[in-house]
Amino acid sequence: MGSIVMPEALSKDESEITFTALTPHIGSLVKGIDASKPVPPAVMARLRRELADRSVLVLRDQALTPAQHIALSREFGPLEKHVLSDFCLPGHPEIFVVSNIIEDGRHIGAHGGSKRYHSDLSYLPEPSLGSLFYCLECPEEGGETAFASMFAAFDALPEARKTWLAARNGVHDYVWNYERAHSKNRAPLTEEQKAKTPPVLHPAVRTHPENGRPALFISEIFTRTFDGENEAESQALVREIMEFATQPAFVYEHEWRPRDLIIWDNRSAVHKAMPFDEENTRRRMHRTTITGDRPFFDG
Repeated sequence: MGSIVMPEALSKDESEITFTALTPHIGSLVKGIDASKPVPPAVMARLRRELADRSVLVLRDQALTPAQHIALSREFGPLEKHVLSDFCLPGHPEIFVVSNIIEDGRHIGAHGGSKRYHSDLSYLPEPSLGSLFYCLECPEEGGETAFASMFAAFDALPEARKTWLAARNGVHDYVWNYERAHSKNRAPLTEEQKAKTPPVLHPAVRTHPENGRPALFISEIFTRTFDGENEAESQALVREIMEFATQPAFVYEHEWRPRDLIIWDNRSAVHKAMPFDEENTRRRMHRTTITGDRPFFDG
């Protein structure tokens, strides 16, 4: 795959920025940007278009302070402050720490990470737009992040399945998933916590607000049922559709290196963490999350 060079209307330095496809359907390697410095408006516009079209952007060899990470993130939109405030970087509530490292007898960040494909916060009325994930330390083996293109998956579905999904909503249910996944390793949710995260309806196919493309909007974790189907039937359909959507042809699996920065779009991609030796290796990542809007399908 060749590189796409920025338009000549940009400055000489800006015109040397390139975007190279990492797979046919998802992911672009971005070169020529120093994310520690203010990004010119024309370059930000190009980054936003590339993110909308390719779902995942990879910038390597970035040296970012927390303040610089936050500044770049805000160029994509307002940032969320994570509900698990204990794992936010001290002094920087916009940065959520993901790490297996233990200091002074406690984890410095959220550890484990979901090993099932999902789109972040899909159980909220307005799920997050996306994230900027920055690597400070990572194991030499394992710990990859896998991303699947829900654009490509929808495009490849049989027409009858596309039509069926385009007419459906899915129920995304945080409490249902929590009680299935965490009944043995976390305290039960209080009634107050449950009341704050009621089930929400989202279209099973969503229109990307920036390029108009349809993408599947289904989660292995949070999609409980579809319109007109009971839970058992719905779960069988979720498994069938997600097995199709996450086949290797639609997936980019990122092997992390320190100082990698990945920007991903929750509106058109799902992701999951790959396992690694959490007992004997170290992983430390900083993540910002961009506020999103309500999914819609403009069919």
